[in-house]
Amino acid sequence: MVSQKKSPQESKTEMTVFMLPSDANPMGNVFGGTILKHVDLVAGIAAKRHARNTNCVTASIDRMTFLKPVYIGHALILSARLNYVRKSSMEVEVAIESENLDTGTRVRTGTAFVTMVALDEKGRPTEVPALMLETQEDKRRFKEGESRMQARLKEAGRI
Repeated sequence: MVSQKKSPQESKTEMTVFMLPSDANPMGNVFGGTILKHVDLVAGIAAKRHARNTNCVTASIDRMTFLKPVYIGHALILSARLNYVRKSSMEVEVAIESENLDTGTRVRTGTAFVTMVALDEKGRPTEVPALMLETQEDKRRFKEGESRMQARLKEAGRI
């Protein structure tokens, strides 16, 4: 049984990736799949930081929203944080920005909610630390994450 709580700040992760021509279509727009790959990676790192000695796998990526395009030559900046923890599952919110490296201008280009599950050495779900909710923002995000998790479980017929 895992008893120690951990703050969302302890697992917060930021990743910056330079977007190259191989990441985009002929018009210079970065492929959504390229962005999703990086979303999955940064969410996995945040989940692993929280769960530590487990294998963390992606159960779902939902509510992925592309607000603006990302272009070749820009930096893709992804910030991940845990919003909600159940027993073995964790909701990780990933904020996606694009930075024009010539001007320094940053634009919010998307948001994703990723459900990660911690697995033990036999591949079975295993308990992870609860979240220590230190701020009103942490509490708000936890409540919203809990609502989204309940909706996911209901949609999947698991409750």
